[in-house]
Amino acid sequence: MKEQTLCVIKPNAVKDNNIGAIIKMIEDEGLIVKGLKMTELSDKKVSAFYEEHVGKPFFDGLKEFMTSGKVVGIVLEGEDAISRLRRVMGATNPEKADDGTIRKLFAANMTENAVHGSDSPQSAKREIAFYFDNFSILD
Repeated sequence: MKEQTLCVIKPNAVKDNNIGAIIKMIEDEGLIVKGLKMTELSDKKVSAFYEEHVGKPFFDGLKEFMTSGKVVGIVLEGEDAISRLRRVMGATNPEKADDGTIRKLFAANMTENAVHGSDSPQSAKREIAFYFDNFSILD
């Protein structure tokens, strides 16, 4: 099924100049870049984006990290885009990620894990709208 998803390249991967390498891995997976935006997130935006994590013990560290530098939001499209992106990203914990995945190659730890990817069609729709005003998502 053709779908869209959001990928966010996190501050550590941006600072380490890995944007191009990460996008190449995603494109090599057969996903098509439909939107691309570099931005900086405020505390308020991070709290809104990661609303399900507010109040959890790790949230303050996540917020500090996500506001520490620029991020790149990418809308991707393709057959089974969500599962395909998540496969190429690898496990959240880079120590458990498969060889050759984005997180195995570029993550520093579980918080600074290089990329975020939507985990469901509902999340993708909400997250794309968060990063891209007036973006036309597939229905």
